Amino acid sequence: MGKKIEDKALDRIINEMVEAVENSKDEIFYIGEESRMEYDQLLADLQLTKEKVGDMIKEGDQLEQKVRYSKIRLSDVSRDFDRYSEEEIREVYEQTHKLQIELRMSREKEKLLRERRNEIQRRLQGLELKMKRAEGLVGKISVVLNYLNDDFKQVSQLIIDAKEKQEFGLKIIEAQEEERRRLSREMHDGPAQMLANILLRSELVDRTFRERSTEEALLEIQNMRKMVRSSLYEVRRIIYDLRPMALDDLGLLPTIRKYLANIEEFNNIHIDFTALKAEKRLDPKYEVALFRLTQEAVQNAVKHAEPSTIKVRLEVMRELVVISIIDDGKGFDVTVKKENSFGIIGMRERVEMLDGTIAFHSEIGKGTRVLIKVPLTEG
Repeated sequence: MGKKIEDKALDRIINEMVEAVENSKDEIFYIGEESRMEYDQLLADLQLTKEKVGDMIKEGDQLEQKVRYSKIRLSDVSRDFDRYSEEEIREVYEQTHKLQIELRMSREKEKLLRERRNEIQRRLQGLELKMKRAEGLVGKISVVLNYLNDDFKQVSQLIIDAKEKQEFGLKIIEAQEEERRRLSREMHDGPAQMLANILLRSELVDRTFRERSTEEALLEIQNMRKMVRSSLYEVRRIIYDLRPMALDDLGLLPTIRKYLANIEEFNNIHIDFTALKAEKRLDPKYEVALFRLTQEAVQNAVKHAEPSTIKVRLEVMRELVVISIIDDGKGFDVTVKKENSFGIIGMRERVEMLDGTIAFHSEIGKGTRVLIKVPLTEG
């Protein structure tokens, strides 16, 4: 009886915490979105202000030249006063005075525009900091929500001791936070940055169409189309990184074949895929791991080796799976350990978890061969 009461009280506390955290997440999200809209508007204003500053500088320089010539003319008139009529003298004096006033007004406008530009830049820096903080807080709150809604409710029935529950929860949060941090970096550096560039490029297309020619505008549109395609590829890659849906529905081989076809199409690289497989599907843990290993090896080749051809061979035997990935790229020195080579480290750790082996064979200018062997065990 006492335990049931404690469980109900714990559930009530968790539900209240979830509601409070969700409200906080929504508020922070709206703050971030409002800041982003203001940031985009200020960015456009900054570009326009910079153009106006440039125009005012040119105008001021031209007026300064005119004032200089007018002063020379005034000096000539003053020196040879008797040679000119009263009307001519008055005209020269008035013209010089008028130009001096216009020059002062032009320089004052330039000063105001510079101050406006500097103020916009300061506001943009502040908004950028606010957006980064908002994104960070939303990510952290999402971790807390997932923990409260799923993990905490599941493990609370299994872990009685409060200290063990706290330590276990912190490990879950740490792992989830690290994964979301990685995904956030990929989204920010990839699609988010590309979409921001596409927005700026679209404004440039509009300005080019209005101020220049249709041909130049079409050229800018073609460039923008390439950026959209790159952004779409990055989104698809991130989705595949999370977990390709085809892996659950179709299995390992169709998923790898589809993934390689996408890589081949986008990167203009010929990929030769050969598969020798058993009739039945593998255990899900093997399918996920083998797909990740193939994906990482191919991505490394595309990203670092600059190959024209990649050969992927997958052989599923009764008690063993063998994968080889061979490229004709620039290769690398396998004896030299590079800093931050986390891709290779991650592949080794994944293979070791399956009690398998992985070997890298490569020479500078002679391509690279990755050979993976994973034993299959029942259970």
